[in-house]
Amino acid sequence: MKTMTLPKCIKKHAFAISLVAFMALAGCAETRNPEMLVKPKNHLVGVDRGAEGGNDSLRGGVNAFIWRGALDTLSFMPLASADAVGGVLLTDWYVPPTTKEERFKIAVYVLDRRLRSDALRVSIFRQVHLSRNSCGEDGWEDTPVAGETVSDITARILERARQLRAHNL
Repeated sequence: MKTMTLPKCIKKHAFAISLVAFMALAGCAETRNPEMLVKPKNHLVGVDRGAEGGNDSLRGGVNAFIWRGALDTLSFMPLASADAVGGVLLTDWYVPPTTKEERFKIAVYVLDRRLRSDALRVSIFRQVHLSRNSCGEDGWEDTPVAGETVSDITARILERARQLRAHNL
């Protein structure tokens, strides 16, 4: 069996080595064609808010005054979740110190970027403590909230939002 020395091996495979080296170097080249560059996308609406300009209807987010008004108004309750981009604020169950037999949970949805009453939706959940249910266990039972409670909380949030806006101007 005949063994090739290193120089003969290189001479024999010079074309293949040159081809591999050329391809490796060609892969390092970079073209700066502006059409091939990808514009950054907004993860909420799928467009670049800054580069396109103009159309404000594509902007995500919620009204900052309503959001802050909701946080301030419900600050006495423990927060379970707060999503400022999506405009969702959820409290955990709150037991008022005066009535230990009932508890409340509130969900606030900020629906628009404008400071308007229809940009806010409030849901309130109420439960009453049962000392013994039908199975003989302690528990909580869902009960309706007084009709004016939702409108009162909504009015307080909007009032606080207007105060924040007035102080900001």
